[in-house]
Amino acid sequence: MTMNSIAIRMFKIAASAALVLTVGLAHAGEVVEVSIEKMKFEPQQIKIKPGATVKWVNNEKRNNHSVWFQKEGFPESERFFPGESWQRTFDKPGVYPYLCGPHPEMTGVVEVAE
Repeated sequence: MTMNSIAIRMFKIAASAALVLTVGLAHAGEVVEVSIEKMKFEPQQIKIKPGATVKWVNNEKRNNHSVWFQKEGFPESERFFPGESWQRTFDKPGVYPYLCGPHPEMTGVVEVAE
C-alpha cells in the first residue's frame, strides 16, 4: 500500500465514524439518509431517536433495491431504482434489522433508542 492509499483509507474510516456519530443524534421529526452504493447500505448501522425517519436513497448506477424488515413480518418495500428513495418513520425503541430483497447479502440495522 502506498502512503496515499493509506491516507485515503484512513480518511474514509474517519468519515464513516463521523457519519455514524452524526446519525446517532437524529431526533423525532428528523430525516436520516442511508445511501445505497456499491451494493451496500451506508452507513450499515444507525442509531436514531423515536419519531425519526430513515430515508434510503439508491445511488447506484444500474441496480434496483428494496428495504425489507423481514424479521418483523413487514412486507418488502417496492423496488426503487437509481435516484429514487424509500423511507420509514420509527416510533418505538428497538433494534430493526433489514435486508435488500433482491440482494439479501446487503444488510443493515436501525437502532431506535431514547
